[in-house]
Parts: sequence; C-alpha cells; structure tokens
Amino acid sequence: MNATNVKLEVKSVSKSFVSPRLGKQVEALRDISFEVKPHEFVSIVGPSGCGKSTLLSIVAGLETPTKGQVIFDNKVVKEPGREIGMMFQDYALFPWHTVRGNVEFGPVACGLNKNEQAEISARLIELVGLRDFENSYPHELSGGMKQRCALARMLANDPKVWLMDEPLAAVDLQTRIILQEELLRLWGDYESLDQRRPVLFVTHGIEEAVFLSDRVLVLGHRPGQIKEQVKVNIPRPRSNQRNTKVMLEQVKYIWDLLRTEAEEALLEKAP
Repeated sequence: MNATNVKLEVKSVSKSFVSPRLGKQVEALRDISFEVKPHEFVSIVGPSGCGKSTLLSIVAGLETPTKGQVIFDNKVVKEPGREIGMMFQDYALFPWHTVRGNVEFGPVACGLNKNEQAEISARLIELVGLRDFENSYPHELSGGMKQRCALARMLANDPKVWLMDEPLAAVDLQTRIILQEELLRLWGDYESLDQRRPVLFVTHGIEEAVFLSDRVLVLGHRPGQIKEQVKVNIPRPRSNQRNTKVMLEQVKYIWDLLRTEAEEALLEKAP
C-alpha cells in the first residue's frame, strides 16, 4: 500500500490497565497494527472482552495507548478532534436537547452562525429521515430514530473519518437491517469511490461486518491481537447482496476463525 494513500494508521498499539476487581495489571491489547485507506469501510470483530471498544477509543483519542501510536493524516492522534467522528452504542444524545439541538451541538461548539447551524441541521435531519421530528426530545424517539439522530449529530461536524462502536447493537433485528442499508447509503455505497469517508466499525455481528465492509479485522481473545485481516469480495452496492453464497461463505470463514476464541471468552471471568 502506498503510504501517501493511507488515511489512518494504527502502529504497534498495546494497552494495559489495572483491574479494579483483581488489583493487578491486565493486558487488553497487544501490538495492534493496521491501516485504513481513504474511502474504505473496515470492521473489527472479536469475542467479548478482546478490546474492540478500547481500540476504537484509542483511535478516537479518548484513551492513550500504553505503547504505539495512531496516525491520522500524518499527525499523531493525542486527543479527540472534530475531524474524527465518533458514534456510540448507547446513542449518547443530550436528553435536554431536541433532535435539532443535538444535531446543531457540533456546529454551535465550532462557532458557526445561526443560519449555518440551521442549514446543516435541516439538511442532515432530512438526510437521515427525521423530518417532522426535529422538535422531539430523545425520550420521545424509538431506538432506530435515536440512532439516526446520533448519526446526523456525528455528520454535522463533517468528520474526515467515521468511528462507530457497535452503533446498531441496541435496536431490534428488523430496524438493524434497515439501518445497515441506510448507513451504507449515507456513506456512499451507491456513489463514486471518492464520495466515501474511511470508516472503522466495531461490531459483534459477523454478518453485519461482512455486509458493510471492504475488510474485516478479526481480533483474538484477550489480549486482543489481529488474527487475520479478511478482504470482503462482495460487489457494491450491497443492498441486493445480503445472504448471497459468497457472503455466507465469508461469514462462515470468519466464524471458524473466532469460534474457539469465543468459547474461551465465555469461560473467562471479566478482569
């Protein structure tokens, strides 16, 4: 891979912490290295407790690695920034703000004027399908609508890379399928390659990872290490590719890599 085309680099990242329960050092991640190219959708899968969310927090600048570094656009990531967008599993919406207020939070913090704030929120609320709900509060929304609002809030800062930590895990299966396709539409699955932003997506769902991604990073049991990087050989757009033979084969391949790791994770107590 030509280094000039690399958007995001994770270089020999390791993370250890002191377990509050055991009072001893626990190694969460060990020597993680990979790259995310411009326009590439990369997912991370692995057994519970392998450090997937910790890794994403390090990439976002929310946590500091014990060793190694993250480089984004040739700069070392040391703290969160507006160019790196983060979306969480639990929505993380502000309950005292309406949908519009949540979406406008970033533009307000960046000092944009009221007209610019209103233009951005109106466009994104329409884009994610929440028109007529702009004055609703989070407690008045369904899980799927909350996640659409969280996505619009992330996009309001026009981030250069999207980081997503199991963003669809809290919704029911039917909603999850719909939101997977909506996410790909917003990312640019139907558009030319240069319309797409690099994405790093954490999920427990192997089918979800294969359906969404260009490449899947398979992490082993703690300490999390990359067992394999699996290229997804499914053409885009993906809306009509669900449950095809090639998709099912790739899901099975990744599950075979993870099965023993997942069984070990079930038997181990949390640190």
